[in-house]
Amino acid sequence: MMESNDIQNLYTSKDLETMNRAELARIPGKNRVEEIKNYARLSGIKRIGIANCISMQKEAEMLKTMLNDEFEVYSIDCKVGKVPSSVFAVDAKGISCNPAAQADFLFEKNTELNISFGLCVGHDMVFAAKSKVPVTTLIVKDREYKHNSMEIFKTNS
Repeated sequence: MMESNDIQNLYTSKDLETMNRAELARIPGKNRVEEIKNYARLSGIKRIGIANCISMQKEAEMLKTMLNDEFEVYSIDCKVGKVPSSVFAVDAKGISCNPAAQADFLFEKNTELNISFGLCVGHDMVFAAKSKVPVTTLIVKDREYKHNSMEIFKTNS
């Protein structure tokens, strides 16, 4: 087991600040959108970015509306740039997702917090890695369980 000092050495002062704010932002009995808003408020965040899957455009617009009352909100869908899939994968057809461009667009908008909203596995990782600001996940893509991955544990227990 790690000693307390060893554990603390894993974190920068900025990491600890984020963890403390997250603790303060927690609202028992409330939903994640409310907790994200509270975290942003406590952090002095003014601009929030949403990187969403194109198949969740309607829901991303709903989220934008929920956040617009307090924050400047920018959203960008995954098909930004309309890059042919063949650029990334041999024999692929159609238009590819473009998570690096999503991160770049939100960087240009000077967002201070980004929300990953239904991005594909792998694409969410690239988006988070390319974002210059913290990323939190609101929705994960889960085709079998209608984007509610907790269901796998309920049906397989």
